[in-house]
Amino acid sequence: MKKVSSVLLLLIISLAVSSNLQAQSIFDKVKKAVEQQKNADSSTTNKSTSSNNSAVEKLSSTDVSGALKQALNIGVEEGIKKLGAEDGFYKNNLVKILLPEKLQKVESTLRMMGMGSLADQGIKLLNRAAEDAVTEGVPIFANAITSMTFDDAKKILLGTDTAATSYLKGKTSAQLYQAFEPKVENSLGKVGADKVWNQIITKYNSITKQNVTPDLNQYVTEETLNGVFKMVAEKEKGVRDNAAFRSTSLLKKVFGALD
Repeated sequence: MKKVSSVLLLLIISLAVSSNLQAQSIFDKVKKAVEQQKNADSSTTNKSTSSNNSAVEKLSSTDVSGALKQALNIGVEEGIKKLGAEDGFYKNNLVKILLPEKLQKVESTLRMMGMGSLADQGIKLLNRAAEDAVTEGVPIFANAITSMTFDDAKKILLGTDTAATSYLKGKTSAQLYQAFEPKVENSLGKVGADKVWNQIITKYNSITKQNVTPDLNQYVTEETLNGVFKMVAEKEKGVRDNAAFRSTSLLKKVFGALD
C-alpha cells in the first residue's frame, strides 16, 4: 500500500512539474510575442515621426506661417460667430462664465437668503455681456494674428494639438485685453449687468456688513478672451487631426504633411 501511495505521489508531482513547465513555456512565448509587438510598434512610430519631420522640412517657412495664421483666423471667426449668438457663452459649458472665487460667497449667501433668482440673473447677464462684446472681436483678433511673427513656425507645427493657439495667447493677450476691455465695459451697461450687480453687491454688503467691490469689467474681459482662445484651440485640434477641417489648399498642404 505504501508503495502504491509513493507511486501516486510521484506521479502527481511529475504532472505538477510538467504543468508548471508548460505554463512557464507558454508565459515565455506570450512575453516574447508582446515584446516583439512593442518593438514593431515603436519602429512604426519612429518611422512615422521621421516621415512627418521629413515632410515638414520640405515646407517653406512662409507656407507654414501662413497656414498657422489661416487656422487661427478661421478658429477666431467661427468661434466668435458661435459665442456671439444668444446663449453662446451661457449654455456652452466649455466657456460659460461663472463667478470668480471671491464672489462665490456672495452667490451662496444670496441663495441662503432666498434670493437665488437674483444670483442666477447676475450670472446670466455676465454671459450676455460677453456674448455682446465678443461680436466686435473679429477685427481685434485678426489684427493681432496678422501682425504676429513666429519665432519657429515649423516647431509650432510639430508641437501639441494647440501649440499655435498657445503661441497666439502668449504673444497677444496683453494687447487683446487692452483693445477688448472697453467693448466689455460697454456691453455690461448695454445688457444691464452693471445695475443688477450693483444691486447684488449692495444687498450682500448690507447683509454681511462687508465692503465687497469686485471689478467685473476686468473679470468678464479676461473670461471672454479665454472663451475665444478655447474655441480657437478646438478648431486647431480639428485642423490637425481631421482633413475635413482643412478648408483651404494651404491648410491641406501644410497640415497634410503631419498625416
